[in-house]
Amino acid sequence: MSEKSAPPIPRLTVITLGVSDMRASIAFYEALGFARKYRATGEEVAFFDTGGTVLGLFPWHLLAADAALPDQPRPTTFRGVALAWNCRDAGEVDAVMAFAISKGASRLNPAQPTSYGGYCGYFADPDGHAWEVVVAPGFEVGDDRRVTLPD
Repeated sequence: MSEKSAPPIPRLTVITLGVSDMRASIAFYEALGFARKYRATGEEVAFFDTGGTVLGLFPWHLLAADAALPDQPRPTTFRGVALAWNCRDAGEVDAVMAFAISKGASRLNPAQPTSYGGYCGYFADPDGHAWEVVVAPGFEVGDDRRVTLPD
């Protein structure tokens, strides 16, 4: 009789972005204030502490090859994914948007009230990865900047 093992515990631990220029992308994320960790990887891959998960940067063509996917054509339209930077209030959203733009991000959508009672805007990193900067009702942002969701 075989024993059933417990199912794995689901965890999102790392988000890896394919990038065109490792040096430029590393500089951009450092300028946003993300702490680079595990620097022994040099410019082959870069890892940043995000306060709960890890953000990885990897050359676009190598990430595609690692996933056994073609790296061409590269999307120039919406990719169906957005990263989020949750804030405590609208003023913080405006400050984060202005900060990101000052560090080289492109404004996709200016911050404005949402239909669900929040406030958000979007910027893109140098490779076009979309970031939502948002205050969302029901999402609590603690002193440690981690998000807590209601049950």
